[in-house]
Amino acid sequence: MESAGAYGAGRAGSTSFDPVAFFTHPRTVVRLLSWVFSMVVFSCIVNEGYINIGSERLLCVFNNNNDACNYGITVGVASFLGSICFLLLDVYFPSMSSVKDRRRAVLLDLVFSGLASFLWFVGFCFLANQWQATTPEELPLAQGSDAARATIAFCFFSILTWAVLTLSALRRYLSGANMTLFTWQHMDHTHGSARATPYPIANGATIVTTNPYQAPPFTETLDPQKLTQQPRRMTPAF
Repeated sequence: MESAGAYGAGRAGSTSFDPVAFFTHPRTVVRLLSWVFSMVVFSCIVNEGYINIGSERLLCVFNNNNDACNYGITVGVASFLGSICFLLLDVYFPSMSSVKDRRRAVLLDLVFSGLASFLWFVGFCFLANQWQATTPEELPLAQGSDAARATIAFCFFSILTWAVLTLSALRRYLSGANMTLFTWQHMDHTHGSARATPYPIANGATIVTTNPYQAPPFTETLDPQKLTQQPRRMTPAF
């Protein structure tokens, strides 16, 4: 469950870091899966994604298209490093006292997760298409076929994990925006309106008050003691 604070975190310093709660959190589990899947993808391509057929030149197992292997390695390494960075950010996130910093962190997570999910979708379609176009003559003795199938499978799994992270970041962003919508930071003060001053201002400055009430004329406070002490005037009798 998410914390009650803004953008999915409580107040800074309210709770200490709990490793068990952190690593059992669903978001952390999905990040770790994304980290493992990306590592499997670029490791399979680097180790068994290239073959040598009668020459010194290495050819990609995906239809001899080096662009397919380069794309898989690039996206895999970027997702691998991104997963590590956002894991560290999740550890540091509860200690952020500024709501603006939390908003930037969640927004960065949302953008990166959405972009990674899209790139993995493109990579899955690209690699699957190139593998389907690969002929048995291009892979003698089925060299690298297991690595190619594993690469395609974990590309598909990466689409799912990064899509879940995108939805989680979107939920955190929307909930945090709703919580801080009516705070004092978002209230617009009317420009040009003078504020009431509860204390006198020196040097003869004019005090402007926003109190619209004005006392009616010819009114003063009556003292009951003065009323009792004043003698009554006797009306002369005629």
